[in-house]
Amino acid sequence: MEREVLEFDVQWIGAGPAGLAGAIHLADLIERHNQSIAAGAPGTPIPETTIAVLEKAARVGAHGLSGLVMDPRGMLELIPDFRARGCPIEAEVSSDDVYLMWQGGQLRLPITPPPLQNHGNLIASLGTLTEWMAGIAESKGVLIATETPAASPLVEGGRVVGVRSGDKGIDKLGAKKSTYQPGADCRAKLTVLCEGPRGTVAKALEKSLGLTVGKNPQVYSTGVKELWEMPPGRVQKGRIIHTMGFPLTNDTFGGGFIYGAGDSHWAIGFVTGLDAHDPTNDPHGNLQRFKTHPFVRALLEGGKPVSYGAKAIPEGGWYAMPKLYADGLLLCGDTAGFLNGGRLKGIHLAIKSGMLAAEQAFECLLAGDFSAAELAGYEKRVADSWAGAELRGMRNFHQAFDGGLWTALPRTGFQMYMGGLDPLGDHLKGHAGHERMRKLRDVHPDGKPAVAKADGKLDDKTMSALSRYLKIEGQPADNPSVTEALVTELSKHATRVCPVQCDQGQTLKGETCVADHKPEAAPATASGKSNGGEDTARRRQQATGEQAQPRRPKSAPEAPRARAQALARPSIVGGGGSGHTLIGVGF
Repeated sequence: MEREVLEFDVQWIGAGPAGLAGAIHLADLIERHNQSIAAGAPGTPIPETTIAVLEKAARVGAHGLSGLVMDPRGMLELIPDFRARGCPIEAEVSSDDVYLMWQGGQLRLPITPPPLQNHGNLIASLGTLTEWMAGIAESKGVLIATETPAASPLVEGGRVVGVRSGDKGIDKLGAKKSTYQPGADCRAKLTVLCEGPRGTVAKALEKSLGLTVGKNPQVYSTGVKELWEMPPGRVQKGRIIHTMGFPLTNDTFGGGFIYGAGDSHWAIGFVTGLDAHDPTNDPHGNLQRFKTHPFVRALLEGGKPVSYGAKAIPEGGWYAMPKLYADGLLLCGDTAGFLNGGRLKGIHLAIKSGMLAAEQAFECLLAGDFSAAELAGYEKRVADSWAGAELRGMRNFHQAFDGGLWTALPRTGFQMYMGGLDPLGDHLKGHAGHERMRKLRDVHPDGKPAVAKADGKLDDKTMSALSRYLKIEGQPADNPSVTEALVTELSKHATRVCPVQCDQGQTLKGETCVADHKPEAAPATASGKSNGGEDTARRRQQATGEQAQPRRPKSAPEAPRARAQALARPSIVGGGGSGHTLIGVGF
């Protein structure tokens, strides 16, 4: 079966804020240039240009997840009148609080650290924001192709000439079904990767193009978020709360956040560093424990969770950013590490990175040259921009946490006043997450700690919905390296684990959990579930989520293998990028 070949001038891989901002800005640049030529300015008009955005989800916004408290600087540059044009903003920040927490208590910091001051920032939903941006892009003639995941790069003679989209009609182990349809070869003069953290295509090109040579290794955290619907009068619209400490140990990077998203919803989440010493570090479990703290419990009591999601966050900073260009290739957004870890913000940087890439693409269109020599100007644009200056100011932020929270606090304070310089140097080395992880026997000499019992009030619905997500059958693996052999090997180590982590009774008899699993028959939403595509009008509406039939746990004899399949899926443990993010489990 032959593959379809699609030809574009410039294609953006991923309909997140970086890809959509880049496509919008490039369309604007071309339009303004041609208008000026028509008005008599010197130069040559740019002929009709095909700009495409390839998005793996069934609709734009379905895979969008963030806190989100947005610095409006990037959006103001892209679309100055974005508020007047109906940009979906939930609230303006009205107050800031930072708490140091321990089990059973908390201390509000008398002064909010400058990086965490959010006056003038906006609370929004990334899913609805990107959906709105997609409508703007389409109105400018940009083609947005949903259900088109970029599965692998197309490279000819060391030059990136496009991507191959994923095959359809394959089962969870990659075998072809009767509905098999090969992916298309999407070729372009320039391919801009905006896949998110650890994107499939970017990882495939990393070694062959030397994108990370001489760079600090990227290090990641997992952000887990829930949206809680509250009774009237229980939410302070625009309130921002950030926390440090509980339930993390001193040597684990991370913290909590609670945002007043409108009049009736709290957005609550927890970020956990994946470079923790403890191999039992559990980002999803940390959010559940965070909610049991008396301060948090008081905010949530009487409410109900309405959605749940998780994503990977690139925390490495300026020195961990890869080379941003190659022949026929640029990198933007989370793919390139555009995240300010100290401010807990990346959306404004993603937008700016897309705009800078668009400006370089525009120059390449004028020159008719998409070589690495011409595209190298993108890195200079980044370095000379306010985005580059902001990232350099936090260049040693994450490295300061190598010694734990208590040493990081004074060091990051020093950095803040010294423009990023750390007391231990100006260019601190980073460490890959796995290099900091210790063996279980060294961290827990008495054996793996018992799994925390479910609270029964604040986390029962969350865990039952996540359990149902783990059990959805017939989906291809998020990670193409997941094989039958890997699942078989993992199943050997999963015989003592409840396959749905019910926390109702961890004692096992053989392969059977003694707990009585009766998850609620509520709809669940799994990211990437196809609904046959979405038209333009649909993309311009607010994201509503896709409904899938609930699944009950497998029978006990299949438990170890089912759990092994779950363990083999990066989406469950907070991977990111192309298909590795767990998004939008609904209740």
